[in-house]
Amino acid sequence: MIRVLLADDEPLYRNTVRLLLDAEPDIEVVAEAGNGREAHELAASRSVDVAVLDVRMPSVDGIAATTRITALPRPPKVLILTTFDLDEAVYATLRAGASGFLLKDVPPPRLIDAVRTVASGEALLAPSVTHRLIEEFLRASSPRPLPGVTPREREVLALITHGLSNSEIEQRLHLSRHTVKTHIGHLLAKLSARDRAQLVIAGYEAGLNARADPAG
Repeated sequence: MIRVLLADDEPLYRNTVRLLLDAEPDIEVVAEAGNGREAHELAASRSVDVAVLDVRMPSVDGIAATTRITALPRPPKVLILTTFDLDEAVYATLRAGASGFLLKDVPPPRLIDAVRTVASGEALLAPSVTHRLIEEFLRASSPRPLPGVTPREREVLALITHGLSNSEIEQRLHLSRHTVKTHIGHLLAKLSARDRAQLVIAGYEAGLNARADPAG
């Protein structure tokens, strides 16, 4: 059972999402909050797998709430909901440790799938939205160095940045599943990244999104 915490300052929207998620046999909404402060307190006191947070909330917004929640000893995964696809707060929230984000107007099946995806440990990054967003904020930035990253790990990171899944990376680089997972594990450790979402950001900061596919 995936235990979910919902945080949104609009009771009607929050109730709609709760009814939607509770209708699934493997998902249960165990806590609700109207602001980021309450969300953090509930995440700290309840057993939660996924925290679904609105970016814009009173008292403590989604960015600060994400920072506090991901700093907990056993933090839940954080899924951000936002109204605008180029909301600058989304980038800051991903940097704070969120595992992904969705627009609030996504079809119900997409939201349900997103909760399951994030709960499983994968990142949920819609390329058409996330890539534009990150490019906007990194356009004038100097490329981030990748100390200790090997050439092969750099290739894997570039493909992750381009949105490829593990199976696609296996096929592209002719590697086994175990080898790909090993490379990703090394990247997570070397780049101090929490999950795949953080690796995508690291790839953008290193300028890998602007380069030709390394294995294409």
